[in-house]
This record gives sequence, structure tokens and C-alpha cells, in this order.
Amino acid sequence: MYSISEIAEMVDISAHTLRYYEKEGIIEPIRNDHGVRQFDEKHLKWLQFVKKLRETQMPVSQIKAYTHLFLEGEHTANARLKLLEDHQQFIRDQIETLLATDEMLTKKISTYKEQMEKSLM
Repeated sequence: MYSISEIAEMVDISAHTLRYYEKEGIIEPIRNDHGVRQFDEKHLKWLQFVKKLRETQMPVSQIKAYTHLFLEGEHTANARLKLLEDHQQFIRDQIETLLATDEMLTKKISTYKEQMEKSLM
């Protein structure tokens, strides 16, 4: 079992964020006899997944919706699949935009370098 500070360090998110996720129903830590939050390996894996979703700009509201669907059981598999497929498409669209921007910047940088080389001659 891990404390809130240990799990926060392991996942590299703040304890404040963990408390927020708990408030939003995204994670439900175990409480010991003294009411102290404790986390296990399942929590760790879940939080790593949630972190990746956040890193790819999935809104907390969608993560919350996914969590609720997951907790409802197997009959929500299609809805969960749709949510993840939609997010994957969003990520792919972002990658396409980033690659196009990178290409534009590469050309612009090359142009600047050429102009600077010409001005030195």
C-alpha cells in the first residue's frame, strides 16, 4: 500500500490533484482505520492511465465519464470504446497539425539561415 505522497511521487502528480480526482470520482482510494488514504497497484496503474489521458489533453470531464462507464461494468464497453477512439482521433489530428507546423518551421529556419549566410558573404 502507498500513501498519497508516495503515489503522487510515483505517478508524478501532486497530492492536490489526487484529492481532486477523488472528489471528481476518478479514483477512490482505500481508507485505513484512521481514515488515511491508501493506494494499491491497481490505483497506480489507473493513475498512470489517467495521467496519459491528461497529457494528451483529454478533459477531466471525459475522464470522469470514462471512469463512471468503467465502474458500471461490461455493458458499457461500446461507450468506453467510442470515447477512447474519439480521443485517439483527436491525438492523431494533433500529431498531424504538429507535423505540419514542424515542417513549416523547418522551412522558415532554413530560409533564415540561408539569408544569414548570404549576408556574411
